[in-house]
Amino acid sequence: MRYKVTFVVGLALGYVLGTRAGRERYEKLKKSAREIAQNPAVRNAAETAGHTGREYAGKAFAVVSEKVGDAVPDSLAGRVRGLRDRVGGGTDDEWGTSNT
Repeated sequence: MRYKVTFVVGLALGYVLGTRAGRERYEKLKKSAREIAQNPAVRNAAETAGHTGREYAGKAFAVVSEKVGDAVPDSLAGRVRGLRDRVGGGTDDEWGTSNT
């Protein structure tokens, strides 16, 4: 029983000391992450990556929907049409596929 009590006291002490040190470190990490996220170069890179991802997802959907036809659920087709409208697709790109 004495070992269990010692273990629980040690666990509680470690938790209290760890959370105090951990909170300070967490605040530092949070501040650094906020500074990085507000950097214009990082924001531009994230925006470009998002745009490229949506573009390739639209192309992949077009290829898959041509191959599977009506098996694509209407909810998914509606979401891709929404992406297509947001990006301004509908024109052919250099690959001869619709730019979604």
